[in-house]
Amino acid sequence: MTGPPGPDLVVAGAGGGLVAALRAAQLGLDVLVVEASEHFRRGNNTSMSTAMIPGAGSRWQRAAGIDDSAEMFAADVAGKTKGQGDERLARALGAVSAELVEWLTDHVGLELSLVTDFHYPGHSVDRCHTVEGRHGTVLLDHLVQRVSRAGIDLLVPARLVDVLVDGDGVSAAVVERPDGAREEIPTRAVLLATNGYGADRALVAEHLPEIARAVYHGSETSRGDALRIGAALGAQSAFLDAYQGHAALSASAATLVGWATVMHGGFLLDATGRRFGDETTGYSEYAAALAARPDAAGWLVLDRRIHDACLAFTDFRQSVESGALREAPDAAALASVTGLPAEAVDAELAETAAVARGERADRFGRAVFEAPLEPPYLVARVVPALFHTQGGLVVDEHARVLRADGGPIPGLYASGGAAAGISGHGAAGYLAGNGLLPALGLAYLAANHVAATGRSRTTHA
Repeated sequence: MTGPPGPDLVVAGAGGGLVAALRAAQLGLDVLVVEASEHFRRGNNTSMSTAMIPGAGSRWQRAAGIDDSAEMFAADVAGKTKGQGDERLARALGAVSAELVEWLTDHVGLELSLVTDFHYPGHSVDRCHTVEGRHGTVLLDHLVQRVSRAGIDLLVPARLVDVLVDGDGVSAAVVERPDGAREEIPTRAVLLATNGYGADRALVAEHLPEIARAVYHGSETSRGDALRIGAALGAQSAFLDAYQGHAALSASAATLVGWATVMHGGFLLDATGRRFGDETTGYSEYAAALAARPDAAGWLVLDRRIHDACLAFTDFRQSVESGALREAPDAAALASVTGLPAEAVDAELAETAAVARGERADRFGRAVFEAPLEPPYLVARVVPALFHTQGGLVVDEHARVLRADGGPIPGLYASGGAAAGISGHGAAGYLAGNGLLPALGLAYLAANHVAATGRSRTTHA
């Protein structure tokens, strides 16, 4: 049966979904990208990320003498999620991750490097690859430029509101313009790359009550469109209680101070002037811990050594430039600047310094403090934030959306926050890159599968 007129693939979402557009075009397919926001280049989750893309077994790792594999990545995911994540999907993403990052460089022209100057919580080896400035705007701008150069059509602003199916599978994408006008676009495949539901406060309150009152620091177009469209087509959903939080968003500037500060030896104090856990367990779960503290806010303490080490991050530089960090020449001044009890602040500085020198064990079990903090100290008031949700439509290793009976909905794919990811339940299963790898990796896998199935919508095995 010959497919309908129109594009071979409609990609809904011009973030990580652009990878699907570029890969599909490379494989000879006709692609249309539909994007709801005119300002997507600075307003979606890909652009707001730190552009960390795991690549297990990449050539950059080999050059650095790092032994890694898809199996090691899947094992790290299982460890972080305590075996509650989708290990099948983690293995599939791990298996394509090195190919993905190398393709991004070789075909897309993205200049990537392996992050080795600090180590993200939960990764057993250094496997995160990123761009200069370590910021998603660089990544997204490059993808958009390549899409334009490839002659791929981009329909903006237009929101995907429905997907039509017939006996063979997907038959059309229904898009809506800002004036309410709707159009049916015939196609044999749709990729839902519309992210999750973080901007829908009712859904957040229902599924993520522990972080529902935190600042939402994500795309305003993450409204649960994929969940709604998928549910109407009988799709499965899973892990709707999963999310990426962050415990280091500047309270004054709404910029990301970043967790590299912690991994280099910084720590958080709550409103009592005390630490309240092992910060190196991860920035996502620490958001929930911070949200539960008095005032639901804290103070991130670092020093000049850490400051200088973190300048590689655009987010951190923006925090510095915004005035989010304040300087204190000594412990007494630190207590004065923060308004925290001086005795508590002094005790925490002394204890963490002793732990860093190896003189005692940390009372929370934290194993890594690179070095004792040295005055002058720097401090930023931080609040917990919800970055994006990690639950969504259940997909297979080709990014195909699955029905409740486990069979695929032919021609329907999901990636990134639109798909049920690999972070398990809650916030604690999130590993750095668990947002971008499913966003880019599932988009890449979806394009491969659409191309492999040819123009016949009767063969979607």
